[in-house]
Formats: sequence, structure tokens, C-alpha cells
Amino acid sequence: MNVGAMILESHLSLRLAYASYFQVFEIISIVIFSAEYLYRIGYAIYQNGFAGAFQYIFSFFGLIDLISILPFYLNQFIKLDGRFLRILRLFRLTRIFKFGRKSNSLKVFTKALFSVKNELVFTLFLSVLTILFSASAIYYLEYDAQPEKFSSITESIWWATVSLATVGYGDVYPITVGGKIFASLISLVGIAVVAIPTGVISAAFVEEIYKARVKRKQ
Repeated sequence: MNVGAMILESHLSLRLAYASYFQVFEIISIVIFSAEYLYRIGYAIYQNGFAGAFQYIFSFFGLIDLISILPFYLNQFIKLDGRFLRILRLFRLTRIFKFGRKSNSLKVFTKALFSVKNELVFTLFLSVLTILFSASAIYYLEYDAQPEKFSSITESIWWATVSLATVGYGDVYPITVGGKIFASLISLVGIAVVAIPTGVISAAFVEEIYKARVKRKQ
């Protein structure tokens, strides 16, 4: 309901007509979420002392619970820039993850991610390295022909990212022969870069599902 209210509030006509209702609903939500957050901290202390509270606060769902309420309090006590406040409001969307607290499927998926975290970190490092190399190469290949679009390596990172992700928005593209050849090669490399983490996560997920089924049978 809270996420639904956030979506409806994005419509200017609804926001102007029902602003007070949205505000009241948000306050009610914050009271409930804050009470839940404090209760979970208290219950963690009751069970395992301050070590339990520390473990909950820095757990995945503990951070989700905190992020769900933090933007509201920051807006009340700190004078924030309008753009930064809009970004903070985006974190209200994390409240939907509360549904996953009792989800066995999400737990299995989380275990799968943690089981291949080293492989994913290496893949991320490889992706960043490939993006930087691609941005540097396309900068030197295209700068003379398109200095306004490839004005620096940092500006070229956008092109490298969308090309390696095989998205290709078409707002920036090479026009030189060397740039086109390089872009063709990078697009092929991008398929492999995207496929590696996809395959790793899929394999780990299937393995965790198999383990869960064997455990239930036992």
C-alpha cells in the first residue's frame, strides 16, 4: 500500500488533490515501520544481547528497515536540497523488500549470491576494467571526429557502458572506420561480459535449490 501510494503521488493531479491524505498515510506508515524497527532491535537485545542487536542492524533486512524510515526523519530534522530529497524519497521503494523477510525463495537466492560472491566480485572488476579500456580506446579513435561527444575518457564511459551492456541507445556512436570496427568488437565482448555473471548466478541458484530439496527430503 505504501509503495502504491508513492506511485500515485507521482501524478501531479493526484498530488495536488490529495496531498494531505498522502501526508497522513505516510506518517502512519512511518510510525508503524519505526515501531517495528525499534521492536526488532529490542527483541534482538533480549535474545542475544547487544551483539544480537548489532547483527540485526547490519543485516540485509535490518538495513532495509532503516532505509525505509530514514528519509522521512532526515527531511524533518535536516534542511535538504530538493534534488537530494527526491533521491532520498526513492528509497521508500525499498519497503517492498519487507515482503521478502519470510520468503524462502529469496533466502535461497541470497544464499546463492553469497556462495559465488568471489566470482561476482571478479566479474565486476573485469567489467570495470573492460569499460575503462573501451572508453579510453574510443576516446582516442573518435575525439578528432567528434570532440563534442567524446570530449574526454570520462565522457566516453557512457558509450562504453551502454555498448558493453549491448543496450546501444544511439545517442552517441562512432563515425570513423576505426571506431566502428572497435565498437563491433566491443559489442561481442559485451555479450560475454554480461553472460558470465548470468551463468554464475544461475548455476549457483540451481545448486541451492537442489540442496534445499535434498534437505527437505531428509
